[in-house]
Amino acid sequence: MFNKELYFKSTDRLSFQKVTKKDIESIHKYASDPEVSFFIGWKLKNNINETKCLVNTIISNQEKGTHQYASVVLKSNKEIIGILMIFNYDKISNQAEIGYVFNKEYWNMGYGTETLEVIIDFAFNSLKIHKLVAKVVEGNIGSCRILEKNNFMLEGKLRDHFYIENKYYNGLLYGIIKEKD
Repeated sequence: MFNKELYFKSTDRLSFQKVTKKDIESIHKYASDPEVSFFIGWKLKNNINETKCLVNTIISNQEKGTHQYASVVLKSNKEIIGILMIFNYDKISNQAEIGYVFNKEYWNMGYGTETLEVIIDFAFNSLKIHKLVAKVVEGNIGSCRILEKNNFMLEGKLRDHFYIENKYYNGLLYGIIKEKD
């Protein structure tokens, strides 16, 4: 389903590249941050070996074609500041789920909004997906803002949808449908 065309996309400030084992240390910076990992649903990575396992899973999913991941790279200094993903593709309904995570040092700088613009363009125009959805932990105000700035609509609340640190949290379901040409 997924191809590598996403890696040729860029913005004025960001480029996107395939996730590789060289990214482990950069990914560990935010995968090991409790505040960041809480909102993404990944278990906190307590050491570099746990992050290495995460990256191996990402690479495996990419190779199977079930997921599309890209490291988000700041053009000014070539630093990897986050990751984006498209997954859970449903061929019958032509829908996919998206996600993104950023190093906390780069929150509130517009990078999430910019990245989401690229995901939407890629999904709708290159992959010809009809609808994108995103599930967000209730209380993740920053992510909700990013989605809303990019015209995602809040479609509902998913009660006790996320199980994080031995506790249930509600999820918010957002969606956007490709406008007819």
